[in-house]
Amino acid sequence: MSTTHIFEHHLRVAASDCTVGNHVYYSRYLDWLEAARNELMRAIGHPFPALMESGIMLPAIEAQLQYRGAARFDDRVIVRLWIAEVSRIKVTFAADIVNADTGKTLVSATTVHVCTDRADKPHRLPPALLQALESRARTELA
Repeated sequence: MSTTHIFEHHLRVAASDCTVGNHVYYSRYLDWLEAARNELMRAIGHPFPALMESGIMLPAIEAQLQYRGAARFDDRVIVRLWIAEVSRIKVTFAADIVNADTGKTLVSATTVHVCTDRADKPHRLPPALLQALESRARTELA
């Protein structure tokens, strides 16, 4: 996989992200994945607020995370996100969350999202969105 087209979202671990043992609380990684997805969608010209205004939702239907190491307060981390698979109604994002200073992978993850309308009924991805996602996926997997 070419790393030149993997989307990167940088952040610093806040004290509020951590347990009393100074490990990032496990669900915070899901928050970081969501933030990275939001920024990737904005970068490809389809920000989530605009999709929602048009009646298109992309709720997560599956999330898998493998924890490989701990992030701690004040660590710099990078969420490296890519589009792993796209179909007419579904998109799968994959990610590695890494320590920016050591390069160590802390979490490997995938999330699967289905396209729905406001009534939560399955809906095909709009053609422009499907094209943007497929184009990004082809570039990343080339």
